[in-house]
Amino acid sequence: MTSVWDKVVGQDTALTRLRLLAERPTHAYLFVGPEGAGKEVAARAFAARLVTGSDDATSRVADLIMRGAFVDVTEIVREGAAVDSDEAQAIVQQSVLTPTEADLRVVIVHEVHLMRDTAAARLLKTFEEPNDQLVFILLAEQLLPTLDTITSRCVTVHFPALDTARIAQQLTDEGIDWDTAQRAARSAAGSLDRARILVTDTALAQRQAAFAEVPYQLDGSGAAVVKAVESVSTLIERAAEPLLAKHEADLEALESRVKLVGERGSGRRALAEVHKRQLRKFKTDELREGLSLMAAEYHKVVTSLQDGVDPTIYAQAVRHIHDAISALPLNVNESLLLHSLFAKCPSLHMIAGRRSMIGA
Repeated sequence: MTSVWDKVVGQDTALTRLRLLAERPTHAYLFVGPEGAGKEVAARAFAARLVTGSDDATSRVADLIMRGAFVDVTEIVREGAAVDSDEAQAIVQQSVLTPTEADLRVVIVHEVHLMRDTAAARLLKTFEEPNDQLVFILLAEQLLPTLDTITSRCVTVHFPALDTARIAQQLTDEGIDWDTAQRAARSAAGSLDRARILVTDTALAQRQAAFAEVPYQLDGSGAAVVKAVESVSTLIERAAEPLLAKHEADLEALESRVKLVGERGSGRRALAEVHKRQLRKFKTDELREGLSLMAAEYHKVVTSLQDGVDPTIYAQAVRHIHDAISALPLNVNESLLLHSLFAKCPSLHMIAGRRSMIGA
């Protein structure tokens, strides 16, 4: 029998706990772990187990839940920089609805770590007076003190980051050659979903080299900044093409199912939201990795202790880059972010020249 848990990779401890928790469910759960660790698919699997009472993934209801398309399992996602009053109101509205088809409603709330204090305060009463026919599954990358009033009312399940070896092993199990699997796993930032996209990315090395080269292309001019931003942005857009192709295949499969079973509960809107989040995350991860490579180039200068080189401005560049990386989850305009960052970063062209002269 195909199990709803089969798609959750590398989280045996969490799955063991979820199986036990499903035997005596309560009103609220909090899944904590980094993006790509598997907590999202685990939330759907847990919802399917609660709603159907079975681990069987082949039932109609379980299949719909795992695809985010079942009427009694709602997923709340943020539209702005944080989970704010609009999303809070949507959660409150879902909490008073009775199940339509099943005996239980499940509300999955994404990115709770980005919930504003006002939204958390608005939801507190909902958690204090739970509906017997409602279960919340909250997803967060980390536990924050500002959310203690809500998280203290939840059963917490941790999803540690997947290590590179586990991701590489999973990719090889899926038929990817070992060298490609390792390269993709190293660049996946702990995300199996991202690694699966990267295995088809023939330009990964080129993109990594382009980011590492940016500090040497900057010369203090606006023209150099514009050129560098255009270069890395174009490479990221190309890198997203395999993901967009997968999205197109998902839509085609959805339309085929609609022709067979009709429009009700088709999940078009939910799928569109998932695709939007996936594309955003993919580009953000690309930028995060690329900027980390830039920071590494400046860090080499800071630690090299070259005569006549003041490391202060290069250390400052590293801090600017880390600030930019920290801003990426806040739905910033990536192009403006890169223009601003690159304009602040010093050139390493002369440093490279000095190294060449010393080597000669």
